[in-house]
Amino acid sequence: MSTSVVISVRVPDQLKHQLDSLSHATRRSKAYLATEALTEYVRKNAWKAHELHTAIQEADKGAFISHEAMLAWADSPERKKAAPLKPDVFLKKRRAS
Repeated sequence: MSTSVVISVRVPDQLKHQLDSLSHATRRSKAYLATEALTEYVRKNAWKAHELHTAIQEADKGAFISHEAMLAWADSPERKKAAPLKPDVFLKKRRAS
């Protein structure tokens, strides 16, 4: 059986009243409705954080594909068959401040 924890959040008055009304109308607890909403939000949005983290790691390597190379690839009728583009711009890593 999974455990649960208590969290506290501040919400606008209007949202609190809407949650109260929905809770009453559906005969579900506010905690249940909030958990369902948070679960759905995290499910729909967690991939963004993962992809952003991955993109930052790639960018930190300092290897990029130039705009010109990307345009040439996009205009190529063979782009679907072509090998993946290789970086053609290399930047030095910046020192952490």
